[in-house]
Amino acid sequence: MTKATLHLQNRTEWTGLSFGALTSTSGEIVFSTGMMGYPEGLTDPSFKGQILVLTYPLIGNYGVAEKAFWESDKIMVSGLIVSEYIDTPSHFQSRTTLAEWFQRENIPLIQVKDTRKLTQHIRDNGSTLGKIIITKDIGYYDPNQENLVDQVSIKSIQYYGSSNPRAKTIVLIDCGSKRNILNSLLRRGVSVFVVPWDYDFFQPKNQVEMKQLRKSTASALFDGVLISNGPGDPTFVSHTIDIIKHALAEKIPTLGICLGHQLLSLAAGGNTSKLKYGHRSQNQPCIMEKTPRCYITTQNHGFAVSEFPRGFNKWFTNANDQTNEGIIHTKLPFMSVQFHPEATPGPYDTEWIFDYFLEKL
Repeated sequence: MTKATLHLQNRTEWTGLSFGALTSTSGEIVFSTGMMGYPEGLTDPSFKGQILVLTYPLIGNYGVAEKAFWESDKIMVSGLIVSEYIDTPSHFQSRTTLAEWFQRENIPLIQVKDTRKLTQHIRDNGSTLGKIIITKDIGYYDPNQENLVDQVSIKSIQYYGSSNPRAKTIVLIDCGSKRNILNSLLRRGVSVFVVPWDYDFFQPKNQVEMKQLRKSTASALFDGVLISNGPGDPTFVSHTIDIIKHALAEKIPTLGICLGHQLLSLAAGGNTSKLKYGHRSQNQPCIMEKTPRCYITTQNHGFAVSEFPRGFNKWFTNANDQTNEGIIHTKLPFMSVQFHPEATPGPYDTEWIFDYFLEKL
């Protein structure tokens, strides 16, 4: 095995062994406490620019399924750190090993025995920049200093039509959307326009394009807007914020998920801030306001809504650190959640959010 070294910006070093590509990488070091679903997590565009530490000790034991089960078409993390890599997977859906997958996509995967201590270091000191050195030394890279959404969003509009002529139509703003958000809408019989993050669907020329795709002469091109998850600092995505402002002014039913929650809040006059080490797992507890109900949720974000806008009520609150997990307008059909209701591999506690939103169309 080839020796690898993890360097943190605070001059802390960790040694390990390489199982993935023999290349160096840098990015923001973050950790996830999820116990399963590493293929779905590793392909989540919200991880763009980040080196991920997995706290669950055994990784690779069920291999990697075919692309249809991923959340995007490629690995999105810049590097992966595990405590013990298993190179002999056992699962009927497995098509390749985790190491072969990382080698094929030229991304480092390293084994560092004491990931518990590494995670505690990140938790105590906050997310920091780091680099995995295998072949040659490189500089540190801060992904939060650029527009990552532009790197992961689709480049042209797509349309998924329902066979039901009376189906409602949603515009899904792709800021780095997980595949299961689209699937969750399609399973509910909804037609969907998937548009790039900066595609202004209120512009007349773009509406002509949408009509051609939909093959419809209807005056109402769509019935609602959904803003997806995505990576990085939401304040870099000013074009999307302006488009959301237009949708709110037109009183179009709007739902935000994860980064979409932050963007909706900014568009409505709220504010966001960076968390110390973020929420990344499939076990984040969220309390629904004015109820005793606690939902277990999947999350992947480093920023949060720190000041929610006027006219909105708190909808959900994180039971661990009391950060905001959702807002809902007091009168109009505007709502957003910080967690993932479409969560895959689970839990499925909050899938009802899609049904609740579609009822408002």
